Amino acid sequence: MERHYGLDWLRIGAFGLLIFYHIGMVFVPWGYHAKTAHPIPWVAVPMLALNSWRLLLLFVVSGYASRALLARGHGAARFARNRTWRLLVPLLFGVLVIVPVQPWIELTTQRGYTHDFGHFLLHDYFRFAKVHGLPLPNWQHLWFVGYLWLYTMLLVLGVMLVGRRSLQRAFDRVFGTVLVWLLPMAWLVIVSVWLFPGKGPTNDLIRDGVSHVQYLPGFLFGFALAGSPRALAAIHRYWPVALVVALVSYAVSAGIEWRWPGLAHPTAPFGTVFAVARPVHGWSSIIALIGIADRFLNFDLRWRRTLTEAVFPFYMIHQTIIVGVEGALLPFRLPPIAEFALLVVATIGGCWLFYLIGRRIGWLRPLIGLRPLPRKEHMT
Repeated sequence: MERHYGLDWLRIGAFGLLIFYHIGMVFVPWGYHAKTAHPIPWVAVPMLALNSWRLLLLFVVSGYASRALLARGHGAARFARNRTWRLLVPLLFGVLVIVPVQPWIELTTQRGYTHDFGHFLLHDYFRFAKVHGLPLPNWQHLWFVGYLWLYTMLLVLGVMLVGRRSLQRAFDRVFGTVLVWLLPMAWLVIVSVWLFPGKGPTNDLIRDGVSHVQYLPGFLFGFALAGSPRALAAIHRYWPVALVVALVSYAVSAGIEWRWPGLAHPTAPFGTVFAVARPVHGWSSIIALIGIADRFLNFDLRWRRTLTEAVFPFYMIHQTIIVGVEGALLPFRLPPIAEFALLVVATIGGCWLFYLIGRRIGWLRPLIGLRPLPRKEHMT
């Protein structure tokens, strides 16, 4: 397969926005592991512009990338072994080393836990039970890696059972039309309004049906899209209209959020309108973003390779930095703008430092999601 640089830039941008989204979670009146002393309700409105599509887009792009990796011709079994190594090793390292400070900050700042971090790590984090209502140990934001591994294994099983190409023609016929936009959008509306009304994700692999019925189809859609010039051509045709619909539906959901923050008792039928507007906004945004990436961003630059490699280490460490820094800032009760600026600088700087140090240490590279160094570099 020819590499699609536009999808690389889209993945880089999506993970970059994720960092700012999680910083925003500190200030918005929603549940999070570290919360400012000065919550700002209106922050929920701009965050609505992202939260209906940011994760689904990552699964779509991950499915697309999986098709490229599988197409290298090493076979499904080897692909499964490679992805297991590249995903589960960093996941285990993250749960053991990177994540623990996050539940400790949450426990000490929100749940009345009084022990220091050393005591928490030695006595409570590996208890495999709930501590002050919080199940431990926890994978926190790294749930995405676990879900991605599961979906990849299901994909491999499907490839082995039905063959890589047997369903591609059917996908091309259906999604090589306007249905590439309308059909997934209709499914997401059904999920939001009828199958799981009012339900949010749990990040629990076993009990998270609302996520699986969205993210697994999105991952498989991305995989099939990578082998479908017809579907990509259809996206190219319809993305301008999808963009307009995304903006209108976002305006609807943002207006409802502004009038009834947190959907606190909205007058009928506005709760249902909100439940419809969010998936319409989400999938329309994804179609528009893929179309924009295909039309304007399908080119290479010198920094693309570095940024593409840095995405996974950035993802692994960013939330721990955000939560840890906010936990340290809380006693100072700084103005929100100062708090936000410090979080942005510390998170971006910390992510780069983590990546730049980790990429140079051979044994650390696989633990943070990077390929092993070539033998020559090991020798030098």
